[in-house]
Amino acid sequence: MSHSNLEPGSVDHAIYTRKSVRAFTDQTVSREILKGLIESACRAPSGTNTQPWRVYALEGAAKDKLVAQVCKIHDAIAINPELAKDYSDSYDYYPEKWISPFIDRRRQNGWSLYGLLGIEKSEKEKIHAQQQRNFRFFDAPVGLMFTIDSVMGRGSLLDYGMFLQNLMLAARAVGLSTCPQAAWLSFSKIVLSHIKAGPQERLVCSMCLGYADESALVNTFETPRESVDSVLSWV
Repeated sequence: MSHSNLEPGSVDHAIYTRKSVRAFTDQTVSREILKGLIESACRAPSGTNTQPWRVYALEGAAKDKLVAQVCKIHDAIAINPELAKDYSDSYDYYPEKWISPFIDRRRQNGWSLYGLLGIEKSEKEKIHAQQQRNFRFFDAPVGLMFTIDSVMGRGSLLDYGMFLQNLMLAARAVGLSTCPQAAWLSFSKIVLSHIKAGPQERLVCSMCLGYADESALVNTFETPRESVDSVLSWV
C-alpha cells in the first residue's frame, strides 16, 4: 500500500509510516506529549487486565550518563571479547539456533542497512561504530526503558508487545518517530541499576523517541514485509 494513498491522521497512515528511525534531531519532546503517548499506550489489552508495563524515561544528563557508561563497556568488549561473558540478555529475545527463513531475513536486514551506509563486512570498526549508535539512542532526545516484574509469565510479553505498538503508533500520529531496541538487553544489569528499578524488575526492551532527521541517509532504509499470501492460511 502506498503511503500517498493513506489519509493523514488515520490508523493505517500511522501503521504504514512507522519504521525504525536511526537518526534524530535534537528537538525536544515535551513531558506533556510523552505522558499523553504513554496514556494511549496503556489502552493496550492485557491478560486479565494485569497491565504488566513499567516505563522509565531518560533525558538530558541522566540519559548521557548511561550512554557514556555503556559505550565505554561496548568499546572495551570490542578490544577484549572475553568481557562479554559478564553481560547477558535479561531473557532469550532471539533463538539459540537460527534456521531459515528467519536467519535469511536477519542477514538481509543487517547487510542491507550496512550496504546503504557503505559499510563492508570486513570493516569491523565501522560496524562497531554503527552498532554503538544503538547505545547512543541514535541521538534521540528521549530514551525509554521498559521493565516487567519477574513474576510474570511469557504471556505478559505478548501484552507488552501490544503496549509498545500502541506507543509507536500514537507517536506517529503526532509527528514523532521511534526505534524499538533489543540491543540494550545485554547491559540490562547496568540499565536496571541506573534507572533504580526494583529487585523484581527485568528489562524488556528500550526505545528511542523523538523527531526524525529527514536529511539522514540511514532514515531512507525500510525493511520489506512478506506477502499476505505467505502469512495467511485459509482453513
